[in-house]
Amino acid sequence: MTVEDQPYPDLEVEPKEDWAVGVPAIVHAMVPALEDMGVRRTAKLSLKINQDRGFDCMSCAWADPNEHRHKLEFCENGLKAVTWEATPLTVPSSFWAEHSLTELAGRDEYWLGQQGRLTEPVYKPAGADHYEPISWEAAFALIGERLNALESPDRAAFYTSGRVSNEAAFLYQLFVRAYGTNNLPDCSNMCHESSSTALTETIGVGKATVVYDDFEQADLIIVMGQNPGTNHPRMLGALEAQKRNGGRIVAVNVLPEAGLIRYKNPQRPRGIVGRGTKIADQFIRIRSGGDMALLQAVSKRVLDAEDAAPGTVLDHDFLREHTVGLDALRAHLAQLDEAEVLRATGIEASEIDELAAAYLAAGRVIVTWAMGLTQQKKSVDTIKEIVNLLLLRGHMGRPGAGAAPIRGHSNVQGDRTMGIWERMPERFLAALEAEFGFPVPRAHGRDAVDTVRGLRDGSIEVFIGMAGNFVAAISDTDASEQAMRRAKLTVQVSTKLNRSHVVTGEEALILPVLGRTEVDLQGGVPQFVTVEDTVCAVHASHGAVKPVAPGLLSEVAVVSRMAQATLGSRIDIPWADFERDYDLIRDRIERVVPGFEHFNEKVLEKNGFGLEVGPRSLRFDTPSGKAQLTVNELEHLERPAGRLILQTLRSHDQFNTTIYSLNDRYRGIKKGRDVVFVHPSDLEELGLEDGQFVDVHSEWPGQPDRVLANQRLVAYPTARGCAAAYYPEANVLVPLDSAADGSNTPVSKAVIVRLVPVA
Repeated sequence: MTVEDQPYPDLEVEPKEDWAVGVPAIVHAMVPALEDMGVRRTAKLSLKINQDRGFDCMSCAWADPNEHRHKLEFCENGLKAVTWEATPLTVPSSFWAEHSLTELAGRDEYWLGQQGRLTEPVYKPAGADHYEPISWEAAFALIGERLNALESPDRAAFYTSGRVSNEAAFLYQLFVRAYGTNNLPDCSNMCHESSSTALTETIGVGKATVVYDDFEQADLIIVMGQNPGTNHPRMLGALEAQKRNGGRIVAVNVLPEAGLIRYKNPQRPRGIVGRGTKIADQFIRIRSGGDMALLQAVSKRVLDAEDAAPGTVLDHDFLREHTVGLDALRAHLAQLDEAEVLRATGIEASEIDELAAAYLAAGRVIVTWAMGLTQQKKSVDTIKEIVNLLLLRGHMGRPGAGAAPIRGHSNVQGDRTMGIWERMPERFLAALEAEFGFPVPRAHGRDAVDTVRGLRDGSIEVFIGMAGNFVAAISDTDASEQAMRRAKLTVQVSTKLNRSHVVTGEEALILPVLGRTEVDLQGGVPQFVTVEDTVCAVHASHGAVKPVAPGLLSEVAVVSRMAQATLGSRIDIPWADFERDYDLIRDRIERVVPGFEHFNEKVLEKNGFGLEVGPRSLRFDTPSGKAQLTVNELEHLERPAGRLILQTLRSHDQFNTTIYSLNDRYRGIKKGRDVVFVHPSDLEELGLEDGQFVDVHSEWPGQPDRVLANQRLVAYPTARGCAAAYYPEANVLVPLDSAADGSNTPVSKAVIVRLVPVA
């Protein structure tokens, strides 16, 4: 391969980092902010992130401290997200005539996102290769006309990203259900659906059972399948506080992650001039998909310790009063094959012993996880095993203990609370029906994967995306793009260009909206919105700067006007009033959604308010009224000879599909993204070399190979037999039919691949 043929000819590979944040994080956040936004705009926005009367950061769902909130309560990637959204650079009207869709489809995500903010609605007519400006009125009329022309409301799908506020999400699902369908796929389908499924089945609610302060009080935190240093860096502050209190942390991951090795807090002197804080006391480099086996092995050691000293290890009072299923779990784990555990995990028995000893010594344990666990084939059962381990010693409903799924999108959890789900429970649907007086559909709708299948087979003809980048985020890129192109109409509600704008149906609309950083004036009165973070705390978010251009609508306004154009007077819902005054939306939310009583008053308190979560007070909304210990059959992914198990992951300068730069500082990658991380011993075994270019072929029974071409091999200390490549580029390797049991989440953490040298 010549240099000219390489996808990123300037790509550089340097040694990986063994610590995170510190002064470089300040530099890498502030320099782009100052260059793109200027001094005044940067200062104003950075002092408003995650503050009382400020705006909630859009880069992750990590919680804000209740007390001792720092004046600079943001991280490197948070400020990059603000810079990306609040840039004064805008896409000019001339752009659409100058750039065809054919040309734009050849551009990468980074280039598309760098073109600036969208400022006017645009329309691609059927048969055209260009967008053209369209008035708001004409755009909404077209949406209403196309939706009303469908044979059935179920022939449309309404996607939502977790960036959308509670108010916009509530109105969106209200519109969709008033229209007549539950086709409400969302980004949670692709990330934390496995968490919601497993936790609901075992403890009665698919949310975290901890609050922010619990992290500092924990004796042991087990961090699984998670990279806080990149994906939610402010979490490192909570982990540092736990370490200062004498706590212990165990990290379980396929790759070593800098943020879990050492953290240099730039807001503390030792984080600037010292060595910072060691985070992980034990780092278990586990084989992809081996987490379930590890958890079962630790639980078996706990049960063995109880057998050796009856009455001294398990929390018998807790188990008797608050759980069911212990005897079945005991009998099942008694048959656990240690040799299979070691094959599945790829680690030594002594490492499991060390983790079990730390668990047994701890009075308060939190297990926290992210997409490294939720995107496995057995992810639901794996998370059930987390619950098993916590319940054995009563680590639920007490300070410093519990289950903590860490969401990525800033309001993905709030959107689900507001009704963005294709399978909302009857109590929500009944309350919605009682409040608004129309027959709410009960049939389950389509999730993200099933939406692609519907587009592919023609049973879905209209796709409306509320924020996000569905085409890039979903698995099986080629198949998903072909499916999307079969739609009759695609609509994207967005702030900036992304891949979903250039992969369209016959007709397409882009509707530009205000960002979270911008003041939202309705009738001259500033409005605010709300979000729910990963520990179920609800906060207000107030825009801080003038909109980047006149004429932009808020997400609430776009939903309200779509609803009016589609439903007309068929159902008596005051859409125009909702657009004018968001307090009126919150009044309706409090009458439909439990826990939101006195919503408008409580959310304006300094730290907002926390939602009640049953397991925190040992109330379990399960059929038995108790937490369920479960029996889960261990399966592990076999690696065929000459193959590797690949997972997708984000670079450091990235949030979901948004690419801030072509660098991945902690892993030593600069000026490029087309790389595959492979253990040096695996490279040797496969007859390959560091720096060599390969095509990555994924294998799925009965189907042709999917190929990610021209990737540079990077020798990296992953677990043996494993590999990693960047998301969303590597989504092309993930078959649409490869989904987690029980949650239908794409299995992006267990892709069998072979590496074929490029001639």
